[in-house]
Amino acid sequence: MVPLEAEARRFVAADGTEIAYQVFGDGPPLLLCNGLGGRWSVWAQQIAYFRDRYRILCWDYRGLYDSGRPDSLGKLTVRNHAEDALRLLEEEGVDRFALVGWSMGVQVGLELFRLAPEKIASLAFVNGVAGRPWDYVFSISAIGRFLPQVFRGLGAVPGVVEAVVAQAARLPETARWTKRVGLAAGSVDEETLSEIIEDFGQLDMRTYVRTLEMLGEHDAWDLLPQIDVPTLIVVGSRDLLTPRAAAERMARRIRGAEVMIVPGATHYAMLEYPEMLNLRLEKFFRERGYDVSRAHAG
Repeated sequence: MVPLEAEARRFVAADGTEIAYQVFGDGPPLLLCNGLGGRWSVWAQQIAYFRDRYRILCWDYRGLYDSGRPDSLGKLTVRNHAEDALRLLEEEGVDRFALVGWSMGVQVGLELFRLAPEKIASLAFVNGVAGRPWDYVFSISAIGRFLPQVFRGLGAVPGVVEAVVAQAARLPETARWTKRVGLAAGSVDEETLSEIIEDFGQLDMRTYVRTLEMLGEHDAWDLLPQIDVPTLIVVGSRDLLTPRAAAERMARRIRGAEVMIVPGATHYAMLEYPEMLNLRLEKFFRERGYDVSRAHAG
């Protein structure tokens, strides 16, 4: 993993939840919206590439990693996360920014556009869908009908889930099997993947599972025709969780959207083929109006 040191900061959300966030570099603001498969370290290669030209902001979702848990598990909706992002931007004095979202971060980014479209200069979506993500897993729509029941069942026994996940996270074979079953490509460094898995093993599973439930209920497909900023959609050709068909459906609904298909990439495209993604993002920013020479900080 690229050695990076985050400038760690905190703020208090409107409902009193304490949110941890990270700042890297200086320049025009670039907001990174995480997925549920890792924290800011998943973006390490992108941060290292862009931090000398952009002021990069990222945050831990409420209840996960270094952020506090809200007083109610009902306050883990995608909208709650988008509102936290707005509060972060206010804290940092940002009026306009480029957004890059991964996985769940795509839905958070869309909800943020719904709340404050005037603040967003461009959107880049990596390995995500516009809503109801479980309908697209393995390209089998029927999965979306029973996964919520699975999550509810897991949420009822959080202690058991935490014990199993913690044990799996400690095993060196877990990273290897993650690649073997197709959840990550062979090009991912096992040490990097192991660090991500180890972090994941320390999460509060009750909060995590409830976040998964609420993610599955979110739907922003209706918003896509209203998007009027440059948009890039990136998908891995081997992504089992958010497949190419979902990305292409999104692109058809967003006027002028560009699509990049990363050959051989799974759901962790930014880790598997970082140079390819970095160069494509750089080209997107340059050609679609968020180049360093033209963009301006909030």
